[in-house]
Amino acid sequence: MNPEVLLQLSFIFSQFNIGSDFISYKELASGHINDTYLITTSKKPDVILQRINEGVFKDVPGLIKNKVMISEHLQKKLSHLPKSERDRKVLTFIPAKDGLPFYNEKSGNYWNMMVYIEDSITYETVLNEAIAYEGGKLIGGFLNLTSDFDANLLIEVIPKFHDMTFRFSQFEDALKIASPKRLHSAFQEIKNVWKYKNEMHLLQQLKESGKLKVRVTHNDTKIANILFDKNNKGLCVIDTDTVMSGIVHYDFGDAIRTICNTAAEDEKNLEKVHFNITFYKAYKKGFLEEIKDNLTPTELEHLPLSAKTMIFIMALRFLTDYLNNDIYYKTDFEDHNLVRSKNQFKLLESFNLNMT
Repeated sequence: MNPEVLLQLSFIFSQFNIGSDFISYKELASGHINDTYLITTSKKPDVILQRINEGVFKDVPGLIKNKVMISEHLQKKLSHLPKSERDRKVLTFIPAKDGLPFYNEKSGNYWNMMVYIEDSITYETVLNEAIAYEGGKLIGGFLNLTSDFDANLLIEVIPKFHDMTFRFSQFEDALKIASPKRLHSAFQEIKNVWKYKNEMHLLQQLKESGKLKVRVTHNDTKIANILFDKNNKGLCVIDTDTVMSGIVHYDFGDAIRTICNTAAEDEKNLEKVHFNITFYKAYKKGFLEEIKDNLTPTELEHLPLSAKTMIFIMALRFLTDYLNNDIYYKTDFEDHNLVRSKNQFKLLESFNLNMT
């Protein structure tokens, strides 16, 4: 253990209202934005200590308030369960000694503390239909249980995160400043953007016209944000930093985008990129078992389009960053963002073939 990190974490731990002592820490590497540590304590439960990246999130107190409000709502909805079972299905946040749901260091860093859910596992990728099905059930259940929560109480953690009009505006601005070389290299991808433009605005238009219900959404529904028990049954939705108002299609579509690609997001060999229709059907089955009765006919009708839209919006964002000379996403080689965009457009093409 790093002595400086040990000293810092031990001090921050002491600022929270927990009746045990700090023993040791282990850094958890699954997240890409925040610093997250598993703290072993002198008596159970162990806890998760997390620094929220204020460089990415501009209103960290509001973000943490969002997370706590949603967890408290879920705990009330599951109040019929024994506490020991409920505490494994919902994140439990521990307040700081001043009563706030976070500790703010003098340096400006914000920390929050959660109870560690023992005997749980996560997956970076979906291994089989059973995992896809359980993932769908858990996200569908999360959306169902929060469907009666007033989404207007949540702050917008990342403004215009899935706003297609905004993403197109960024793309058009990038076209104006892109180098001739990159415009030439991305010629086919730019053509693809214009090809799909009208269809890809449909969900946005339905949302703005009130035909799609605005509700609580998670907004980062990759499979790694789901805890499973040792029997591979879905246990708890985690990483609720991006919880805010949205439409159900954001969560369904982004989950499908991330679990149904047969290759890595930056695979150069597009022959390896296919849409896994088996995982799609399994995820959708589990998802609808939990939330179908809470969806309108219009919401149900547009679930397939949501998968297509979320694949497209990532293709667009990668392409925009490539045209902007890679200012947002971390890259490991010159055309990394272009490769990512090509990958997503190939996935979109495969989706179209599988859904016809």
